[in-house]
Amino acid sequence: LLSTAAKAAGPVKGGTLKAGMQGGTSTDSLDPATWQSQVPAMVGWNYGDGLVTLSPTGEIVPRVAEEFGSSADAKTWTFKIRKGVTFHNGKDVTAADVLATLERHSDEKSKSGALGLMTGIASMKVDGDTVVIGLKEANADLPYLMGDYHLMIQPNGGKDNPTEGISCGPYKVVANEPGVRHTFEKYDGYYNPDLGHAATIEIIVINDATARISALQSGQVNIINRVEPKIVELIKRVPGVTIRTASGRGHYVFINHCNTAPFDNVDLRLALKYAMNRQEMVDRILMGYGSVGNDIPINKAYPLFADDLEQRPFDPEKAAEHYKKSGHSGSILLRTSDVAFPGAVDAAQLYQQSCAAAGITVEVKREPGDGYWSEVWNKQPFSTSYWGGRPTQDQM
Repeated sequence: LLSTAAKAAGPVKGGTLKAGMQGGTSTDSLDPATWQSQVPAMVGWNYGDGLVTLSPTGEIVPRVAEEFGSSADAKTWTFKIRKGVTFHNGKDVTAADVLATLERHSDEKSKSGALGLMTGIASMKVDGDTVVIGLKEANADLPYLMGDYHLMIQPNGGKDNPTEGISCGPYKVVANEPGVRHTFEKYDGYYNPDLGHAATIEIIVINDATARISALQSGQVNIINRVEPKIVELIKRVPGVTIRTASGRGHYVFINHCNTAPFDNVDLRLALKYAMNRQEMVDRILMGYGSVGNDIPINKAYPLFADDLEQRPFDPEKAAEHYKKSGHSGSILLRTSDVAFPGAVDAAQLYQQSCAAAGITVEVKREPGDGYWSEVWNKQPFSTSYWGGRPTQDQM
């Protein structure tokens, strides 16, 4: 959502842009390897820069790498490092810094969110002002992977001090209060003066949906994220507020750990899938701002979407049949919070009702928003979550 103050006829240099954002917690860090949600990612795109980035329409845009190319078999890639790029401490960005960054995110000890992207790399080396990456197998999409938001270039790859908040992006960190606010000012040494129109940027963490709307209406912030679909029509009537909508490649999910009991039982998983009334979720939770999923991460926005795959229906009888075969008894605990996605708590309760129609008892536990991504997501075996869209099918 944009307020009147943010809707100028065109880009205007200077001033302060204030964003009220959901998705920040007190456990957030400036270490790119740890980023998991929207606020840390936005912090990164302000102070950091990678080899490449992606345009709003998905094209690769060179950043720290001014050009790149591959061998004929797409197994060897060369990235030429742009001259004149400097870190916020004034030091030049070198190919060695880029190599060190990629090495750190390839190291399992870093627990980097980009670790999975790096597993296909067989070798990396510096050759003058270039970084050469050798792959285990051909991959024409490697440049897209290098645009991942975790792969922000840091001095010596961040091996010395990953939380220092030093990179080579258009803004430098002024204040960092995890879960509260993050403030940035324009970095005068940024190589591209056309990027970064505001003189200062302030990200204010407002996880409560009502408070975010109030902050926008009062002029406390210029822009907010994650508007609950159920209030979109109401907000449209507010003078001075504009709603921007866009189709995406991400999805909202109810994730369970297939290697953890009782979810290691395929019949139980099938029961839970058939017990979900997906269309009702789209109609009542998303208010039509979405489409039905089908237990795969690839949607119609991707060119390789399998449109011949039969849609899994809401079928309480089949759910009950698989649930009986699973041998499970007792309730199933589902953890949720609206920080997972707008309306996640209501979605969990709606799912609880549809599961009951199949004889499956689901206990819904609402978790605090602060700490949800560090204490629930990827740790508890059944929870609500979301997965942001990625540029390629393989990356999803």
